[in-house]
Amino acid sequence: MDSASQGVAPQTPAVEGLTEVEEEELRAELAKVEEEIVTLRQVLAAKERHCGELKRRLGLSTLGELKQNLSRSWHDVQVSTAYKKTQETLSQAGQKTSAALSTMGSAISRKLGDMRNSATFKSFEDRVGTIKSKVVGSRENGIDNLPSSPGSGDQPLPDHAPF
Repeated sequence: MDSASQGVAPQTPAVEGLTEVEEEELRAELAKVEEEIVTLRQVLAAKERHCGELKRRLGLSTLGELKQNLSRSWHDVQVSTAYKKTQETLSQAGQKTSAALSTMGSAISRKLGDMRNSATFKSFEDRVGTIKSKVVGSRENGIDNLPSSPGSGDQPLPDHAPF
């Protein structure tokens, strides 16, 4: 295997302005820093495991922490200026919508009242009342004044309904 496939940079001629000795010192320092990074990652992983164990023993769960974080975040959102402005705008929009619907309901109510007092509706109401009185009055007297279809005769309707 060549040195490039092993993750080590191949030796290059000295960078302009650096002597070979300075370059070697920098490479040694780079190797030392990379080794420290690896060590720090290992230490961090061990600390995270230890932290998790302590939380488990204390009964602290990830879900509990998540709930606490979400609660804190929601509180932060609620006290934000943008949230307050949005809430105020939506509240005003709701009030205006409510007022508009109330006005529209009053207008519809008024129109229905006007329609009920119209001559056409009164005429219709009178006709329905006349038909009702004929039907109800006839049944009370035992007489059926409703026109019957041809061939139906005077046969009574069956007492049992199909439903």
